Amino acid sequence: MKKSYSNILTFNRKTLGKTINYLKNGNVAALPTETVYGLGGNAYKESSVLKIFNLKGRPKSNPLIIHYYNLYDAINDIEINEYFLKLYKQFCPGPITFILNKKIHTKINHLASAKLKTVAVRFPKHKIIRSILKKIDFPLAMPSANKSENISPVCAEDVFDEFKNKVRIIMDGGKCKIGLESTVIDLTNIPEILRPGIINKNLIEKVLKLKFKKKAINKIVKSPGMMKKHYSPGIPVLINQKKHDEKSAFIYLGSRYQNKKKFFSLSKKSNLNEAASNLYKIFRIIKKKGYKKIQICKIPNKGSGIAINDRIKRASQTL
Repeated sequence: MKKSYSNILTFNRKTLGKTINYLKNGNVAALPTETVYGLGGNAYKESSVLKIFNLKGRPKSNPLIIHYYNLYDAINDIEINEYFLKLYKQFCPGPITFILNKKIHTKINHLASAKLKTVAVRFPKHKIIRSILKKIDFPLAMPSANKSENISPVCAEDVFDEFKNKVRIIMDGGKCKIGLESTVIDLTNIPEILRPGIINKNLIEKVLKLKFKKKAINKIVKSPGMMKKHYSPGIPVLINQKKHDEKSAFIYLGSRYQNKKKFFSLSKKSNLNEAASNLYKIFRIIKKKGYKKIQICKIPNKGSGIAINDRIKRASQTL
């Protein structure tokens, strides 16, 4: 029997209206996207932005992603360029975030962009978040709906696990299809991928007809997901493991250890997209089972594996 939660709402016309009014009044709600669940509030309103930072315990130097319904809604806030237009046309709405220069007279609250001259913007695909964005006259500042440094939530119950009743509205949109955060690309100069995602480097290079240079070390945090420690399940994570230590939870690809206790497959078919969508869910299952450590096998560093490796590397940091 499924557990009942008073603050997890089933999506329908009535709850849509309730959530929209709640957001219009400056409140913060947890909302589903195709990547992970987000903690959304009015990006133009300082009190809403502060609520997001306070709920997450997030450093104010770490900017938020601003979510819009479409380009028309964003046009007064961002400086667009040819690279952006090509990628927007190809991938939006979808799991890609653009770092762009802000317009001088933008209404985006300065705290949402960490007082930078740039801003991270996204046009999400999930039907629920699009239904909300279409009916409000402001964009949503919306980082992942978890406490800072923790694992991003991929279902409504994950959000409840993070915040209990501190978030009054959690809109249930089912399990997130992608399960990893969006690709982030900086378009303020020569295009540079700041955070890998399902939309990978090869796909972007093909659209832009260019080759990315080796990623530079960027000391300015222009985007979420750039902190050294992130996506942590709260227990030690060891990566590129070859042998099980007999005590830890062991995450792997394939079906070699099927039905063996302590072994958790990201994808029985070794499908990297499926593995990406299951990573955070398995992290949470392992933590709830009381394991003290996680070992992860070597993940192929190609396609969605690049994004998986980025997340598990940050999860393994002890700083």
